[in-house]
Amino acid sequence: MTEMYVGGQYAESNPTWHAEDAPWKAEQVAGILADNEIEVSRVAEIGCGTGEILVRLAGRFPTAIFYGYDVSPQAIELAASRVRPGIEFYLDDPLGKSGHDYDVVLVADVIEHVEDYFGFVRGVKDLGTWKVFHIPLDLSAQSIARMWPIMNLRAGVGHIHYFTKDTALALLRDCGYEIVDWRYTASRLELPNQALSSRIVSVPRRVMHKLNADLAVRVLGGYSLLVLAR
Repeated sequence: MTEMYVGGQYAESNPTWHAEDAPWKAEQVAGILADNEIEVSRVAEIGCGTGEILVRLAGRFPTAIFYGYDVSPQAIELAASRVRPGIEFYLDDPLGKSGHDYDVVLVADVIEHVEDYFGFVRGVKDLGTWKVFHIPLDLSAQSIARMWPIMNLRAGVGHIHYFTKDTALALLRDCGYEIVDWRYTASRLELPNQALSSRIVSVPRRVMHKLNADLAVRVLGGYSLLVLAR
């Protein structure tokens, strides 16, 4: 599956690398860090894409230094235009390599793309103190009943693993993490450029979420999981 990102197939299908979603994602990350009073000085993002999330975070944490890593040359080429003092990007995979000690490591919408996701998550643990994971919760009753949403994610954006809240948290715990905080993010309700089907079901998703958040996510989907761990 790595060839999809290294060879350019993903870039052809997703030429913006979802940079338009970065402002929203950065707000979610900044929020959970602020709520837990996490000191932000050296931040690494693994699978940074165009680097726009780090650019947005730099606006929230102007004294911090940010490092973005990606294995895709197409992504790093786009990220190069975002290099500035305090923000650096590397065509590299830092997992398993010495010399990395960040206070915050960000992994936003990456785990579901990685073939050996257990090995990947364990490798991230050694890179720094605090980790922020953002994981799409693709599995819900409606997505399984229809199935085509899951298969479209596989074909279009390379999701090869699919999670619920419980399986995502179990993965992190199985890999030795302590879960410090977690929350749902309304990815299919608040991100731009949503499909018509997502817009139609947005109202029942919001209403049901207010009544019973866990049940709403399990039945109707449309949410992701944001986790602060160490």
